[in-house]
Amino acid sequence: MEKDLVEYIAKSLVDDPGAVSVNEVEGEKSIILELRVAPDDIGKVIGKYGRIAKAIRTVLSASSGKSGKRFTLEILD
Repeated sequence: MEKDLVEYIAKSLVDDPGAVSVNEVEGEKSIILELRVAPDDIGKVIGKYGRIAKAIRTVLSASSGKSGKRFTLEILD
């Protein structure tokens, strides 16, 4: 569910939604979501001073509260 949420938010922000991909890497207590976007759109996902990235991480943290696992968002080049 969290993977779909991050993908939906990222596709809403970028100019090329077809280039958005989210990969899920599971650990014992945490799950890392790796977000890839087109090189031209990376600034739109990170935002000025990282504000959009922080907001996405906050929404991800709030949605994962019931599952008991910790989610981490990494934005990859």
